[in-house]
Amino acid sequence: MLAAIPFPNISPEIFSITLFGFSFALRWYALGYIVGIIIGWWIAVQASKRLTLWRDDTSALTRDQIEDLLTWVIIGVIAGGRIGYVLFYGDGQFAKDPLSVFRVWDGGMSFHGGFIGVCVAVIISARRYGAALGDVANVLALTATPAIFLVRIANFINAELWGRATDLPWGVKFPSMCVDPARQLCTTVGEWFYYGDEPARHPSQLYEAGLEGLLVGSIIMYLAFKRGWLKRQWSLVAVFLMGYGLSRFLVEFVRQPDAQFTSPDNPIGWAYDFGAWGLTQGQALSIPMILGGLIVILLTRRKA
Repeated sequence: MLAAIPFPNISPEIFSITLFGFSFALRWYALGYIVGIIIGWWIAVQASKRLTLWRDDTSALTRDQIEDLLTWVIIGVIAGGRIGYVLFYGDGQFAKDPLSVFRVWDGGMSFHGGFIGVCVAVIISARRYGAALGDVANVLALTATPAIFLVRIANFINAELWGRATDLPWGVKFPSMCVDPARQLCTTVGEWFYYGDEPARHPSQLYEAGLEGLLVGSIIMYLAFKRGWLKRQWSLVAVFLMGYGLSRFLVEFVRQPDAQFTSPDNPIGWAYDFGAWGLTQGQALSIPMILGGLIVILLTRRKA
């Protein structure tokens, strides 16, 4: 059966240039972060201008502070995402080559690690600005989902982080990237090619874009701009934690786990096996987010 969603013939690289023997490329993945952060900055600035959205009709952050905060958030995402990947998905190989931790161009980023890095950036920034931590965290929750949406779309374009095999009509046959023509059924390094026996798979990247990006983002925007939730510290953070955690937990049922977690004895890719059932690494890391969001929203409602 043919895939209902043809895989787009889009190169992961938007363009590349070579200077002094070194190649530099702009990829859709990087552009997703850049554009997503710009959109998030614009949303935060618009919210800061609407003083009635805030407690005591006073914005938690100035425009300059928002720009400074996003700079530190970018650092937190990159550092935390890479370190998180090493700790959560590295499977011990980095112990043999510690310097590979810094080779971010080799790939490997963890959302949950990036989230921890962002938390550190928010705590430091709130102390610098003398602002309430719960208000600064709300600003980040308000701005986070555009980048999540665009990066998940880039994951789809990159043919990475795809789902499990499926016979559903919207399955996608993802290609492979040509790395070595001498050992693969391809002719040019960097081109997409098919071995011929690829199964149709869930486009789990698009599921995540729709749930983690569009759905969660729309709910947060509505609560912030229409229901006055920016007046309540931590309120939007709770929605983000629960929304992202639940979305990721559900998508993990159809998302193919990283190769280091699968084996002939564990084809499902459970990181934690409890006999008749188990949890993937993504699900295990999402549970604290769901519980944390639930606790925060209960505490904020009680305080309100």
